[in-house]
Amino acid sequence: MALEHALLVSLTERAGSGYELARRFDKSIGFFWSATHQQIYRVLRRMEESGWVSGEAVVQSGRPDKKVYTVSASGRAELARWIAEPAEDIGPLRSELGVKIRAAAHGDPAALRAEVVRHRDAHAQRLEVYRLIEKKDFPDPHRLSGTALHQYLVLRGGIRVEAGFSEWCDEVLAALDGQTTAP
Repeated sequence: MALEHALLVSLTERAGSGYELARRFDKSIGFFWSATHQQIYRVLRRMEESGWVSGEAVVQSGRPDKKVYTVSASGRAELARWIAEPAEDIGPLRSELGVKIRAAAHGDPAALRAEVVRHRDAHAQRLEVYRLIEKKDFPDPHRLSGTALHQYLVLRGGIRVEAGFSEWCDEVLAALDGQTTAP
């Protein structure tokens, strides 16, 4: 997936300036696709040159004007074409932590254990953030449709991934501690 497609998705949900898009990325799409603020601005210019988005200057009192972007018809066509295209990310799980666990017999068990704990805690924190978003933004998921339903489904995928990774780390820690063996 190109950053262009992630930006098109965000802009179809709500028009916005480069700054607003960067903030949205930090709070939503950025959980699944990361980009720096500089990348976002650079790609927005390229998308505007390609005709996928149009930018309109908005005068602000006491601050510099901002450019608010909306998706054009050709941008919507590109998004539809991309959605229909097979995803390239079906492949093996790549995990540096997994390779480290495979090599555990050749390293410091305490250091590996600490690394697994660090990963588990990071995934547990992200899981908590996702669950808070779910509770705040989607209190009644059975009534969702359209864009809100699609946002919720992606969030649920993130919740399941983070929960699964946290559980796997607990399983690894238990096995490393000799409490149980992996199933």
